Amino acid sequence: MKLSKTILAVLATGVLSCGLFSQQAQATAITGDIQFAGEVAFDTHSLATATKVVTWFDVFHNAGFSSVTSGTGDFAGIAPGTSAAMAQPWIFNPSTPTPSLWSVGGFTFDLLSSTVVTQNASTLVITGTGIVSGNGFDPTAMDWAFTTQSSGGKTRTTFSFSANGVAVPDGGSAVALLGLALTGIEVLRRRLRIG
Repeated sequence: MKLSKTILAVLATGVLSCGLFSQQAQATAITGDIQFAGEVAFDTHSLATATKVVTWFDVFHNAGFSSVTSGTGDFAGIAPGTSAAMAQPWIFNPSTPTPSLWSVGGFTFDLLSSTVVTQNASTLVITGTGIVSGNGFDPTAMDWAFTTQSSGGKTRTTFSFSANGVAVPDGGSAVALLGLALTGIEVLRRRLRIG
């Protein structure tokens, strides 16, 4: 009888401590990816020397916007062709954090950092990280990429931009399960030692 009370006390303590000391993941992260396209006007006539996007244009040639081409996950409800407001200018060399680089469908992307991967007369590729927020979701880290090809001596050229959600680590459920497993092992160890 005394052994049963000890086992129950140990189990109750283990369950209570797991519940009190484990953090539950309450974050509702944004998942999926979103793609944009349109045209941009750079500060120079050559991609090799460009340092910023002066003006964005959507597929309808509206200045200050780009166009959504596709979206998955939480961005799936944003119809292709929807205009996204873009921050102007966007200075990419040197990397410059840009609040509200784009906003569309209740989501806003704050650019944190960028890296010029390739920059020459025919290609410009930039990658980086930022935070997407909005629509009741928790702010979520996202990777992104911007690409454009030869401007042919013009300051205006087509571009594509994509943002992809980054996985959110597990919260307290794994800690709670680990605590329960360790409690069970301790109970079993005591039972085998006494018996």
